[in-house]
Amino acid sequence: MNVLILEDDRDLGKYLESGLTEIGHSARLVASGELALSTLIDGAFDVAVLDRMVPGLDGYSVMREAREAGCQTPILMLTALGGIEDRVEALEGGADDYLTKPFAFAEFSARLTALSRRIMPQAAQDVLRVGDVEMNLRRRTVKRAGRGIELQPREFSLLEQLLRSPDRILTRTILLERVWNLGFDPQTNIVETHMSRLRTKLNQGFERNAIRTVRGSGYIMSDEDD
Repeated sequence: MNVLILEDDRDLGKYLESGLTEIGHSARLVASGELALSTLIDGAFDVAVLDRMVPGLDGYSVMREAREAGCQTPILMLTALGGIEDRVEALEGGADDYLTKPFAFAEFSARLTALSRRIMPQAAQDVLRVGDVEMNLRRRTVKRAGRGIELQPREFSLLEQLLRSPDRILTRTILLERVWNLGFDPQTNIVETHMSRLRTKLNQGFERNAIRTVRGSGYIMSDEDD
């Protein structure tokens, strides 16, 4: 596993870097947000670890700008801020997981492994398709009836979950867990907001809704009209 680490605390950064190296991984440690952003966008990393509170361009800004640039690398956010609001903000902003300081290295390592495994099993199937919606996992592209559709990382992840479960209703709870790694209800409309944006992009120029809402239950990819 190739890991990028943004951490301005030299002792902690070296501890994480050496710990990952000892268990067989490759780690690149950087101390500035600007360098982390360019390295993340230009490099090939399995996971990125970003300290939220670093001088200059902070970890949250690095994550946001990387996502806007199309970076799909899984991101683990490190921070001393442990409130639910802080976690939701980070996850909504593009983080895949969130770990508060102080933490045990064993948990840190386990979370990185989980993030990398979330993508690795998908390699066996490069293309997902339901009806006229097609997703190429290797190229990270989405088409509907042959027309390309640009999606943000979280929208892409939402659609991927739906395409992987054709003819199956995915509840809000399932989507929170699989897409945002949340084992609790943040009491926000995070799923509904992203689903609305995804639907708008998928349905533009088409009469049929690609994603059907099952009232009181959840969402399903449908090849039939509502």
